[in-house]
Amino acid sequence: MATTTKWEIDPAHSEISFKVKHLMIINVKGQFTEYNADIVTTDDDFSSAEIDFWMNPNSLKTNDEKRDAHLRSADFFDVEHHKEITFRSDTIEKKGDDEYELWGNLTIKGITKKIKLDVEYSGIQKDPWGNEVAGVSITGKINRKDWDLNWNAALESGGVLVGDMVTIACDVELKKSAA
Repeated sequence: MATTTKWEIDPAHSEISFKVKHLMIINVKGQFTEYNADIVTTDDDFSSAEIDFWMNPNSLKTNDEKRDAHLRSADFFDVEHHKEITFRSDTIEKKGDDEYELWGNLTIKGITKKIKLDVEYSGIQKDPWGNEVAGVSITGKINRKDWDLNWNAALESGGVLVGDMVTIACDVELKKSAA
């Protein structure tokens, strides 16, 4: 008989990050430091995962306080009016031995769009304290303008300051919940 398993994100061993082109020549990276999820699987089968993930856009860090403040402003995430970014899974499709396509709804600034993420499942291990942990790496690309993140500045030499495409990169360690 199949049982459900709850998983918790271990924030000490996880990173939710992104990168976007700056000046059309180099990637600028950032990460969110406040996030969590409700993740439920059937037994330990992640192809059955139901994922309800959220993060605080105010926790954004890019190693530049002025840029972080601008990204939190109404020009981008408008954190005063939009306190969460969410992702809710829809379907997971196995593509290879440890590779999956994860489809779900991403909501930013109250705008919800369906996206596809690529998942690499690293398996389950027991840590030195007897806890079962699983690892997943999640990547994808979105166009920021689909979520009304439109601000930009034209460059004198042509092009724009901020690229439209955002690369998502998440490395997540999950711990099997005791509950």
